[in-house]
Amino acid sequence: MDREIKFCALNLAALFAFALISTFDSASASADRTKTVEFNMKPGGVVHTFAEKIRDYECSFTYASQGGTNEQWLMSVGLSDDDGLFSCSVWRPQGKSYLFFTQFKAELKGTKIEYANAYSQTAVGGQSDVALKPEEFVVGDSTDGKFRAELSKLTMIGRTRHDEL
Repeated sequence: MDREIKFCALNLAALFAFALISTFDSASASADRTKTVEFNMKPGGVVHTFAEKIRDYECSFTYASQGGTNEQWLMSVGLSDDDGLFSCSVWRPQGKSYLFFTQFKAELKGTKIEYANAYSQTAVGGQSDVALKPEEFVVGDSTDGKFRAELSKLTMIGRTRHDEL
């Protein structure tokens, strides 16, 4: 049963990623539809928020972490050509973070989240993404979970509007 759930979740993630990527072609992916910015992930136990916006849609990442020194992270936001999907990814391009996260929260404003996943390690240098266990993070209003303080990547896709026939 666990294997079937993981397989379905992986297929759903691939479907959303494909839908988002297929709506972008390199000729039309312009600065008003995609943006990637670098920011400093700061330890020290203080709550920080970083946000990026495209048009009416915003991705915000709020966190508190301990240990180590500042790390360079990236946030990418994108809007599909039909304006139907808004995506956000927050990650450490060097792979695994050495910071100890005491909390994190990510929000998409102006959308309804359709897909989200968090990872303790990002795919870099021949390594694979390592997803957090479902009980370690919650998509929705609740922040309860058994988070083990490891975070290196977060991806979200939200639907920007409701279409009816």
